Amino acid sequence: MGKLAHELGLPRILVVRGQRVVLDEDLAQIYGVSTMALNQAVKRNPARFPEKFCLTLDKKEVADLISQNVISSSGWGGRRKPPLAFTEHGALMAASVLNSRQTIAMSIYVIEAFVKMREELSANEAILRRLAEIDSTLLTHDEGLRDLYRKLMPLLEPKPEQEIRKIGFGTASRV
Repeated sequence: MGKLAHELGLPRILVVRGQRVVLDEDLAQIYGVSTMALNQAVKRNPARFPEKFCLTLDKKEVADLISQNVISSSGWGGRRKPPLAFTEHGALMAASVLNSRQTIAMSIYVIEAFVKMREELSANEAILRRLAEIDSTLLTHDEGLRDLYRKLMPLLEPKPEQEIRKIGFGTASRV
């Protein structure tokens, strides 16, 4: 789910620190609140957002996201604080602190987005596993064919000419 998904209104699910996350601005847009309101709700409820649910991005991660045009630069009108990144569970927890009809509907939507991504990843893993099995089988067949080739080659080579004994009565003169 990249830039095209975001343009269609789907949340951008990014990978940060090995975890799939949604940025605070995307989550706020989905829940129909301002980014500031979302971040304030998170700050008011720190016990609900341990680091495995909500990450504060460091400078390098922010720079990487800016270079990928995922977030705006911190110039005039841009962000002044590093964004928060919510894991699947953090996005659900955010829905619990933002109690509105749209938040409830959209939290279900976010869950479905993460579930769909997980299904796609597992389907890709299954395909890769099957390709590895096929590759292994082909390597086994290749080795078998090479062995068969080595055994057949001596049979296909012409035999060296041997002295052929003639059959029949000889007409050679006897002395």
